[in-house]
Amino acid sequence: MKGLRKGPNPGPAAASTLEVDEEQAGQRLDNFLVRLLKGVPKSHVYRMLRTGEVRVNSRRVDASYRLLPGDRVRVPPVRTAAPAMRPHARPPALSRHMLVEDEWIMALDKPAGIAVHGGSGISLGVIEQLRLERPELRFLELAHRLDRETSGVLMLAKKRSALTALHAQLRAGHMHKRYLVLVTGEWRDERKNVRLPLHKYVTAAGERRVSVEEGGMPAHTLFTLRQRYRGFTLLQAELKTGRTHQIRVHLAHLGFPIAGDDKYGDFALNKSLAKRGLKRMFLHAAELALDHPHTADRVHLSAPLPNDLADFLLGLPVLDENGTQDDAHYV
Repeated sequence: MKGLRKGPNPGPAAASTLEVDEEQAGQRLDNFLVRLLKGVPKSHVYRMLRTGEVRVNSRRVDASYRLLPGDRVRVPPVRTAAPAMRPHARPPALSRHMLVEDEWIMALDKPAGIAVHGGSGISLGVIEQLRLERPELRFLELAHRLDRETSGVLMLAKKRSALTALHAQLRAGHMHKRYLVLVTGEWRDERKNVRLPLHKYVTAAGERRVSVEEGGMPAHTLFTLRQRYRGFTLLQAELKTGRTHQIRVHLAHLGFPIAGDDKYGDFALNKSLAKRGLKRMFLHAAELALDHPHTADRVHLSAPLPNDLADFLLGLPVLDENGTQDDAHYV
């Protein structure tokens, strides 16, 4: 009786050598490896770097080494263990929220409740989910960030050159970002420039927070009145700088916290607002304007106010310019 034929023992897996192309160039070596070796703990990646198992052009290099086109990276064999995910646990597809996409960039209308990055108990953020949905993309990175509970326009780069160009626009203040925000209280100024320095710190519980503090980083927000309501005001906030929690902290410091803000808001009021339908922070990235990183054409993107926020506004009494109640509603 014939038995199964056994092949030769393959032995241990061999190391692989990868050549860095133009799109991969410019990355730190550690970041390159973390993206390459999905499912491998970062601690193991850094151990391989410390012990010299990873080589660039046959040399040991530091984790902070920035890759150049044509560099040859030796990667030792590793066992990857990407976490299994039950089909019913997969978040809804983000591709259907796409606003625009070409060879260099993509922008989507990010739903509220999804973090831009995974981690801290969040299995999948926007970037990780899109990489799963679009495995054919060799490069995909966030051009900027939005808080988890903030909805609206989010820009990503599909080429490293595009990412570099978009970051340069951010630093130069040439990327214009406008938000719609509902604050508690009746705001009076039609337009108000707020320039208050911001300081980041960590609470005793380990939470990241920001406060207005002399000596902090310069921060500038332009607020424009959109509509007054009984007890609330809808504002447009235009970021002139892009500090962490900038809009939220500027408004809270002025005594007009964002409705539903669980870090800097009116917590007792937030509980009552949740019963009335507002179950998250009323902050929406409504508009984004930038120069296309390849053509230099000006690109204007917009995302409509989501249904949950628009419906909440419909239930608020509208005030006219004299502060008396109006029958019209703004959506």
